Amino acid sequence: MRIAISGAGVAGPTLAYWLRRGGHEPFIVERAPQLRTGGYVIDFWGLGYDIAERMGIVETVLAKGYRVSEVRIVGDDGHRKSGFPVDALAGLTDGRFTSLPRGDLASAIFSTIRDEVEVIFGTTITALEDRGDAVTIALANGEMRTVDLVIGADGLHSNVRSLAFGPEAGFERDLGYAVAAFNIPGYAPRDEDVYVMRAWPGRSISRFALRDGSSLVLMVMAAEAMGGAIPADTVGKRAMLRQVYADMGWETSGILAAMDAQEDIYFDRVSQIELPHWTSGRVALVGDAAACASLLAGEGTGLGMTEAYVLAAALAGHDDYRRAFADYEARLRPFLADKQKSAREFAGAFAPKTRLGLAVRDMAARMLALPGAAQLLVGGNISDDFELPDFPAGSSSR
Repeated sequence: MRIAISGAGVAGPTLAYWLRRGGHEPFIVERAPQLRTGGYVIDFWGLGYDIAERMGIVETVLAKGYRVSEVRIVGDDGHRKSGFPVDALAGLTDGRFTSLPRGDLASAIFSTIRDEVEVIFGTTITALEDRGDAVTIALANGEMRTVDLVIGADGLHSNVRSLAFGPEAGFERDLGYAVAAFNIPGYAPRDEDVYVMRAWPGRSISRFALRDGSSLVLMVMAAEAMGGAIPADTVGKRAMLRQVYADMGWETSGILAAMDAQEDIYFDRVSQIELPHWTSGRVALVGDAAACASLLAGEGTGLGMTEAYVLAAALAGHDDYRRAFADYEARLRPFLADKQKSAREFAGAFAPKTRLGLAVRDMAARMLALPGAAQLLVGGNISDDFELPDFPAGSSSR
């Protein structure tokens, strides 16, 4: 089948790779003018790691990754208050764990399709008409194409989802937090392979030193601290972050001053997407577009890869796309519902809203260093109670 995929992040190229393995002809439409690089640092393990192995890119991923030694929670004086060695978590994955910038993972996946799949950068799908036997799509560059299926792999604010399923507001569950992230070139101090965090009630700032000499900064804040909607422009984003973190201690003033020189600032709500169905006619959704667990879930990229793989396997294993779509949802819905539930329960750990909450979080972090405590406290969040299906030989589902 000729299959249009919206989104060249993580889920979209993963899907394109496996669709090619299944005998289909995918192409990707991407809003950005080129493949996005950098981005916030993600933890990568579980099903996503398994799929990366099957795609032959796990060595590249590990080479790009960081072996984080410690999560360190500090006070205003910079001295350690709490934290835990990351080996306590890596042990839950049998060592199949790394941390790397999201863009580096996306680049590794994209390398598997670069010479095989058409990618149209700098445009987006502006309209689609499902005629029953095919779908006609209109692109922002003026091009029209007729395809067999359309797959939205275009993230939390999916354009395809809006066109085929309705406005985002009807499916978004706001978790009451927002996240901002940006890189600061040449930032000091640096703590190599240590994730350093300072938190106050309803606010936290973390930094992580990257190999290129820059540091990634991640800010998590409760919605109550923001006093309004997130601005769309960079100047407005900077102003809101200065307001939220005004008069905070530690390295905050230096970080805010350095932020003023950064144009690329990620700033968004922490949300989940909950849809009654992930498919509609000849349109389907994968990744955050279908069932975003939230940025704070820690495993969103791996889950997006899992959805892409399972959908491609279903299309390769069924002669009728409708049966494939039904199989895709039936396999994954209970598993992803559990992941979303765990993410909701875990979100508050990044920025507890009270001093008592901070004290409890810090105590739990210290306990993670104790034998067996990691399995007890976070084992349910780390483990993946799902078995990837075998990938069938190529087919021509219709």
